[in-house]
Amino acid sequence: HDGDYEGENVEPNDRKLLCEEWASYGVFYKYQPIDLVRKYFGEKIGLYFAWLGVYTQMLIPASIVGIIVFLYGCATVDENIPSMEMCDQRNNITMCPLCDRTCSYWKMSSACATARASHLFDNPATVFFSVFMALWAATFMEHWKRKQMRLNYRWDLTGFEEEEDHPRAEYEAKVLEKSLRKEHKHKETDKEKLTWKDRFPAYLTNFVGIIFMVSLTFAIVFGVIIYRISTAAALAISSTPSGRSSVRVTVTATAVIINLVVIIILDEVYGCIARWLTQIEVPKTDKNFEERLIFKAFLLKFVNAYTPIFYVAFFKGRFVGRPGDYVYIFHSFRMEECAPGGCLMELCIQLSIIMLGKQLIQNNLFEIGIPKMKKFIRYMKIKRRRSLDHEEHMKKKQRYEVDYNLEPFAGLTPEYMEMIIQFGFVTLFVASFPLAPLFALLNNIIEIRLDAKKFVTELRRPVAVRAKDIGIWYNILRGIGKLAVIINAFVISFTSDFIPRLVYLYMYSENGTMHGFVNHTLSSFNVSDFQAGTAPNDPMDLGYEVQICRYKDYREPPWSENKYDISKDFWAVLAARLAFVIVFQNLVMFMSEFVDWIIPDIPKDISQQIHKEKVLMVEVFMREEQGKLQMLETWKDKDKKKGENCNNHSPKLPRSHSGSLSSCHSYPLDI
Repeated sequence: HDGDYEGENVEPNDRKLLCEEWASYGVFYKYQPIDLVRKYFGEKIGLYFAWLGVYTQMLIPASIVGIIVFLYGCATVDENIPSMEMCDQRNNITMCPLCDRTCSYWKMSSACATARASHLFDNPATVFFSVFMALWAATFMEHWKRKQMRLNYRWDLTGFEEEEDHPRAEYEAKVLEKSLRKEHKHKETDKEKLTWKDRFPAYLTNFVGIIFMVSLTFAIVFGVIIYRISTAAALAISSTPSGRSSVRVTVTATAVIINLVVIIILDEVYGCIARWLTQIEVPKTDKNFEERLIFKAFLLKFVNAYTPIFYVAFFKGRFVGRPGDYVYIFHSFRMEECAPGGCLMELCIQLSIIMLGKQLIQNNLFEIGIPKMKKFIRYMKIKRRRSLDHEEHMKKKQRYEVDYNLEPFAGLTPEYMEMIIQFGFVTLFVASFPLAPLFALLNNIIEIRLDAKKFVTELRRPVAVRAKDIGIWYNILRGIGKLAVIINAFVISFTSDFIPRLVYLYMYSENGTMHGFVNHTLSSFNVSDFQAGTAPNDPMDLGYEVQICRYKDYREPPWSENKYDISKDFWAVLAARLAFVIVFQNLVMFMSEFVDWIIPDIPKDISQQIHKEKVLMVEVFMREEQGKLQMLETWKDKDKKKGENCNNHSPKLPRSHSGSLSSCHSYPLDI
């Protein structure tokens, strides 16, 4: 580093300036000194902080719109007819048990709080917000490309081409080992290199390892599902009505906390395993090593972070069966159902706890605590070693000796990775959690200064590396943006009740309102059709005998000829859902491509300046060539005149000797 960053008698230096004007939480409202960051750390790190600044800046409009959507839900919750019908105790809707034997019948009005809370996130404004966020993602990518072009021009990187990397030391060692083996067998070999046959064991290990770790993630999620089912059945035995009414919230909250702890632990494990798998592949260059490491780490961490959320969004409550014919796991655990208001509220809880917990614990506490702990351990080891040599201890330490106590720089992959995973939380399931951009914005305001403080005070100074873009991360961002459109289309159509409400409003409503929607989505079941041993142990728990209970599905009633078969309403809603997915996906994709097309990648003033510089450069070259041409003509004229003078002063000779006269005065011309 340039010098110390704290103390009274410290001379002014760039490190001290960065610490005061950049790596301080008190300047969170100021723009970053990107040019000074680039000067001190190099272009590659400068581009990372520039990208992080642009991303944080673009989260401001997304946060404002998300807050407006949330406030719209709060303002209209008392006018939402379906939730009012669910909360109305006069409807006297008796629901079927949530588990076998130990659970009894229950009133739909007991789920009033969940239904009202669901409306905060499941309302028509969330559809608009999903479209807005898709266009926001496209605009963000275009805005970053323009910002990156400005930085390239300012940092003189427009004509920069990355040189071919030198082979890594590990690769050279493997090649040398292979050459020595062949020489030992007395074979004549050309310049050796590692082929796919040499790497096949590593490729096989990579494939098996990744499949195993993905399967491990699925197994853990399945274990949490078993926990949810068994805990829900255990809590349902509670004799207090308040305990039974809070079963869903308790089970959901504890299961999400378990998921969060597992995700944080597996993230660290998967990061180490991804690095080991990449090392045994022995990539040729550092660039190849980094790209392969990024791919493996992103794949594993993406699956780890989003698998529990995908389960709640698209699988929970889809394969339940019906009363009298439920689907069981291991012949004893009944698949869990969604709440009467749908699974969107539970998806919101899952997403918010995982996102906030991951950012708070993993991204912030780990980034502060672990480097400080490693620095303290390294300092204690050095202090113990130097206590044996008093003279060495009394010497004034050189800068490199002081910096040795700092944590080595491990690359930008962990920094980008946490932001890419956060970008996925902000875009992929934003239909269920409109406040995600706001929490991401608050986290990033701290994250920028936290990363800055870590780079200036906690890490050894990295070797400056030139780069003109953020590399493979841009393609990953574009891929997440495209995937977000598809996932949000399925969340709106299959997880929320937006489509069933539209179908009821325009096909089944008698007066053009949502009155009767809740009753329309519930099917009837005759309690005499329960399988043996599955009926409630206490059928009189509500104080009266129940003959017909209701459950959420589109099926024929028990008095129909084809009782409990899927009704026509189910197929009408399914067709509407699929049609919405197709229309939404193609419309939003088209709008995103239009935004991509209409916004130029290079700002107009930069393109004009580059064009002007090229014209000036061509003019300079033309002027130089014209000067050379004029000089050549001048030399030719002089040579011609001197040749004529030589002919005039010499006697006439035969024509056969005239050639010697032409060389009377000759000048070598080197153009």
